[in-house]
Amino acid sequence: MQISLPANFSKRALEYAESVINGSTPAGSLAVKSCQRFVDDLDREDIFLDVDNAQEWCEFLEKLPHVKGKWAAKKELFILSPWQIFCIVNIYGWYFVESGKRRFREVYIEVPRKNGKTYMLSGLALGALTIEREFGAEIYCGATSEKQAMEVFTPAKAICKREPDLCEAFGVSINAKSLTVLSNGSKFEPVIGNPGDGSSPSLGIADEFHEHKTSDQVDTFTTGMGARENPLMIYITTAGSDTGGPCYAVRDDVMRILKGSVQDDTVFGIIYTLDEGDEWDTIEAQIKANPNYGVSVDKDFLKGQLEQAKRSATKQTAYKTKHLNLWVGAKSAWMNMLAFQATRKQKLDIADFKGRKCYVAIDLASKIDIADMCILFPPENGGKWAAFFHHYLPEDRVLDGGNTRYKAWHTNGWLTTTPGNVTDFSYIEDDLKALKSDYEVSEVPYDPFQATQFSTRMVEEGFPMIEYGATVKNFSEPMKYVEALVLKKGIEFQSDPVLMWMFGNVVATLDKKDNIFPNKERPENKIDGVVALIMAMGRAIVNNESLNEFETEVFSV
Repeated sequence: MQISLPANFSKRALEYAESVINGSTPAGSLAVKSCQRFVDDLDREDIFLDVDNAQEWCEFLEKLPHVKGKWAAKKELFILSPWQIFCIVNIYGWYFVESGKRRFREVYIEVPRKNGKTYMLSGLALGALTIEREFGAEIYCGATSEKQAMEVFTPAKAICKREPDLCEAFGVSINAKSLTVLSNGSKFEPVIGNPGDGSSPSLGIADEFHEHKTSDQVDTFTTGMGARENPLMIYITTAGSDTGGPCYAVRDDVMRILKGSVQDDTVFGIIYTLDEGDEWDTIEAQIKANPNYGVSVDKDFLKGQLEQAKRSATKQTAYKTKHLNLWVGAKSAWMNMLAFQATRKQKLDIADFKGRKCYVAIDLASKIDIADMCILFPPENGGKWAAFFHHYLPEDRVLDGGNTRYKAWHTNGWLTTTPGNVTDFSYIEDDLKALKSDYEVSEVPYDPFQATQFSTRMVEEGFPMIEYGATVKNFSEPMKYVEALVLKKGIEFQSDPVLMWMFGNVVATLDKKDNIFPNKERPENKIDGVVALIMAMGRAIVNNESLNEFETEVFSV
């Protein structure tokens, strides 16, 4: 269908979307899906694109001066890049026909460093303070540190100082840590921590959201927006290493929306990164992941960063994260998380494996920490391995608030809590017994540490308990095997966020003989589910569960 848009910036947004879709503008598949969503939505009758409003916002930003770098020295105005135009037209252009309200209430933008995201945010915050024309507007830029919170506020303040006409036209007063409009009580402030329950944000900005350990701040933002006509929460970030944190949870939701498995008309998202199988150490990868390549992203700078990354493993991780937007799990992570993401299946159901042979590994860990059960099914008829997990934690550990993600995982059914302040192993015993009626439990490998009584009771119940000590000899071969299966897509997992977090936390400790062992960088980075998987895989290998043609190919990786 030939689509025509009358206004300048909306037309340019469409042209950008079409160029990404047809491949003339290099971008990853997630950015392509965002662009395709925009094009498809132009045919809908329940929403409409207010090209005049989108035009006003884009024109406003292009009237703002640069306040840092070579463009500021030349006194040049901000020029929107095509990707920025696309985002702004989406955010401020779409409205619902029936209610007349703005469509998007949440925005997630993930883009590598130096692509102009922070300055764009400063302009959007100023726009919310001025041209949004909302009485008593409250704009907050939230972060985990004062320095980060000021990253968006400081340029906005500098713009106001350089543009007295702007301040005069809208009555903006410049203060040390706020911009205010006295005539209608509007304000823009940086925030560290929570703004307080009495706040009523019209715009909340979470800059570098991957640094947030909890969702407390943004939860306060969003719960306070109920009285606003067109509230907006913007998450903007580069990739990070905490795949169990609130940022990755939002990212996961956005990915599902873009892929069409979840429908949510109130969330806009675009993610600039590589695709599985892309070679990271190329100029082509830089161009694909950086929409502002050659504009605000200096080609020579990126080339230099790449050369350093090729020489240094530690710099390689930082390069992948900050310049290619690849989530790397632990800072010296074992697993390729992009490959692991491809093994997660929304509709994988253990009920479909009834009657099948399985290995059930138990990692009891500490009684005050996460314990794990892995149920591993070997492949049949040249198919794939499949693994399912139960994660256990004492209820008091969830309620103490030390790790707020535990509450969400428990609420969503991914984490089983046992009463009190220590793990009640009887819950694990009951789950193990429940497997007996539907599945052929071949072996139950377990770490003998803290498991003597547990093992004795399970032997009495007739389970084939196998001691599996946490040694390099026991772990190296199956750990390499699991990695090979993930890379070859020879194993499947549920979309289990606890397991995703644990895989991202695993660091491979290497000895002089190239044996590897799972480890973690910090005590709070749990890996128990992965340890249980390696144990189960170890016993499966011993019992020659991997001798079909497909498995022979995988094991040769």
